[in-house]
Amino acid sequence: MEKHRDFFKDVYDVVRLIPKGRVTSYGAIAKYLGTGRSSRMVGWAMNGSHNQKKAVPAHRVVNRDGLLTGKMHFSPPSRMQELLEKEGIKVKQDKIVDFKKHYWDPVVELKL
Repeated sequence: MEKHRDFFKDVYDVVRLIPKGRVTSYGAIAKYLGTGRSSRMVGWAMNGSHNQKKAVPAHRVVNRDGLLTGKMHFSPPSRMQELLEKEGIKVKQDKIVDFKKHYWDPVVELKL
C-alpha cells in the first residue's frame, strides 16, 4: 500500500505543475514517472485527488484523445468542463477543442 501512496503523491506533484489553460493525459503522467503502462493508476490517483489538503487541479488531466473521462468524479460532473472553460479551454461534447494546442507534455515541459 505504501508504494501506491508514493506513486499517488508523485502523480499529484506533477499535476500541480500543469499550468492554467493547459491539459495533459493520464498516459503522459505515467510516462513521465517512468511507469508508461500505468495510466490507469494515474486515473485512480485522480479519483482520490479531491481529498488532498493541497489542491490538485485534476480537471487538467484527460484521456489521450482529450476526452473528459474523469468528469464523473466531479460534483456535479459538469464541474470539470466548467473549470476548464474558466481557464480558456473550449470543450464540446466532453472533448477538448484544439487538444494539441492546449496539450502539456511533462516529459518535454519538465525536461526529463
